[in-house]
Amino acid sequence: MRWKWTLTTGPITRFIVFATLSLALAACDGGGDPVRQALRDVSAANHAATVREGEVTTTVGTASGGTADEAYIARMIEHHRGAVAMADVALARSRDPEIRRMARAVKDAQTREIAEMQAWRPAAQPTP
Repeated sequence: MRWKWTLTTGPITRFIVFATLSLALAACDGGGDPVRQALRDVSAANHAATVREGEVTTTVGTASGGTADEAYIARMIEHHRGAVAMADVALARSRDPEIRRMARAVKDAQTREIAEMQAWRPAAQPTP
């Protein structure tokens, strides 16, 4: 005995077709442009790290047991390193001169700011 499958236009069939197409399109997200995909990957990783650590405003003073200033500097250095990593990907993979110009500018500025933040030392606290 052979089974004959037919596609009907019932609500369940429409739902299955819609869900299948949605999953197929989601799987294709970013396909084609490796620079954009790499930027999304780095951004997603940075966002996931922030979510895992909790909201910045609630943990900024206790991130490393130090002061809010020290926690701010540590998080900003991490944030800037992410920007430098994204710029490196763009410089390595993009052939668009404007993207390369922006990536170089971001890398230069963020690298300079990382050095500035690494050189920062807490101001002496006044004695009571």
